[in-house]
Amino acid sequence: MAKFTSSAVFLLLLVVLTTEVEAVAPEFKPCKTASNKFKGACFSSSNCESICKTEGHVGGGCEGFRRRCICTRPCF
Repeated sequence: MAKFTSSAVFLLLLVVLTTEVEAVAPEFKPCKTASNKFKGACFSSSNCESICKTEGHVGGGCEGFRRRCICTRPCF
């Protein structure tokens, strides 16, 4: 009977501990690089984003005083 009680307590403790841990998705800070294909001043972020996607990035937009097309991708 003592083995059954200690096993039951152990299993109950194991269930409680595993349900208390929440899975947290990692948040990645975006890495930014200037576009290689975009030429000239950037005035349309949607155009910049589409060009960045052709370069293999996940997004992009116009940034800075010089209005450059900056592409973004997740940093690992």
